[in-house]
Amino acid sequence: MRRRIIVTVSVVVAAALGLGAVLWFGIVPHWRPALENGERYGIDVSAHQDEIDWDAVARDGIQFAYIKASEGQGWVDEWFDENWAGAAQAGLDRGAYHFFTLCAPGAAQAENFLSVAPPDDNALPPVIDLELTGNCSDRPPADQVAAEVDAFVQLVERAWDRDLLFYVRPDWDDVYPVRDGLDRRLWDYRFFRRPTDDRWHVWQVNTFARVDGIDGPVDLDIMRETE
Repeated sequence: MRRRIIVTVSVVVAAALGLGAVLWFGIVPHWRPALENGERYGIDVSAHQDEIDWDAVARDGIQFAYIKASEGQGWVDEWFDENWAGAAQAGLDRGAYHFFTLCAPGAAQAENFLSVAPPDDNALPPVIDLELTGNCSDRPPADQVAAEVDAFVQLVERAWDRDLLFYVRPDWDDVYPVRDGLDRRLWDYRFFRRPTDDRWHVWQVNTFARVDGIDGPVDLDIMRETE
């Protein structure tokens, strides 16, 4: 009797795990939230995606792309130029973003970003990416970090003559609060849940979506038109 119960439980657990795997790997990566008025699908990419077939991306309903340009004061994404040109040729709106590191001065990081992504009136607003995941191990005082971020923002906004879009992960905001009092639009990461902050301009839906033209997972985003 006991053995029969153990076998039954094992079968149920295996079936549940199998169903979960089907949902996670087979359905969830292809799921896209329904668009509301003024919204459109997009992606954000970097060298992690390797070579991209941008025409196939466009045919899959993707209308914009944010492309990683730089990181810190000297690192440049090796695929930026090709992705920048490919996205435009496929008819996608495109924007550039910079991964802000805690290990370099904000002004030097701004110079690096602008050397890769100079002002472009036809591009989407540039983005500053603030997150601790993948960042260096330094954890400077909050006032010092705020000053370096501000230096980056001022230099890039002066060059582009446009406000930056802020991508702020919760891990960053927990240590270096940015969102409270921020008078800029947000690129909000919320796993499958619509943002609740009215300042959101881009919503990162998930980080393992499947899109035609890209081998492997990619970040899926939704952009809405805002004032």
